[in-house]
Amino acid sequence: MCDEKKLETWAKDRLSRRDFGALASIAAVSACASEEMLGSSSEAGSASSSRLVGEPVSFATEDGTMDARFFAGPDGPAPAVIHWPDIAGIRQSHINMAMRTADAGYAVLLVNPYYRDAQGVIWPDFASFADSGWGRAREMMANLPSFAIKRDTQSIVAWLDQQEAVDTSRGIGAEGYCMGGPYTVYSAHAVPDRVKAAASFHGGGLVREDTESPHRLLAEANAEYLFAIAQDDDAKAPDDKGALRQAVDAAGMKAQIEVYAGDHGWTVPDSPSYAKPAAEKAFADKLALYKSAL
Repeated sequence: MCDEKKLETWAKDRLSRRDFGALASIAAVSACASEEMLGSSSEAGSASSSRLVGEPVSFATEDGTMDARFFAGPDGPAPAVIHWPDIAGIRQSHINMAMRTADAGYAVLLVNPYYRDAQGVIWPDFASFADSGWGRAREMMANLPSFAIKRDTQSIVAWLDQQEAVDTSRGIGAEGYCMGGPYTVYSAHAVPDRVKAAASFHGGGLVREDTESPHRLLAEANAEYLFAIAQDDDAKAPDDKGALRQAVDAAGMKAQIEVYAGDHGWTVPDSPSYAKPAAEKAFADKLALYKSAL
């Protein structure tokens, strides 16, 4: 899980260094804004294809209007993927990640789980969140119990299945990072006839005591899974991977459950824990899951 005090120290140092180079920072922010508008990317591990079509979208849910970013290529209908971001929400880093998955042949919807409280980009990067965003994030996360995510997934899938870019004859994938990790299991549980793959990267709260713990819901879904566990998370809760394996086996599901050589957040390029070799392995394993299940 996120180490709040450690991340706040890192964020203050990074933001201080950013202020010291103010002119360079202004140029970088402008570049990011231009890249987002043009659908290009400069972050490590991101897509650079100009063939992608990306646009902001919104649609009705039971609880309001969800905003999202939709990325698809021009080569015809493709399997859909729901991208649940980490605790810092939609921002350039996750836009780039969603674009890269789309460039690999998928129609990707990067959703805003915080839409009940705020629209669009809330924090421009992870450092901005880590410096001052914890309190606001906790307040918004209080509105995101498992049942809310399941309701949202039903609306998300209904919207995706209306898009020409989506191949509705193929299953839908769900990928999630940090707090979004368990949302992938909730997605598969909410719409088992459509969500056929769930990939959790350094997901928090996958094994809990309550009845809505993700590992207790696997038998009621119909998906293949990738549980990519951070090495420091595993050190804090070494029994979780065994509980996941036991639940997967009892449910008769296929799953890759692995501790990766990266600390919590290692897959996200603007995270202080970003570890490119492990992130590249995670990306490859995710595509292998989608190829098998979708």
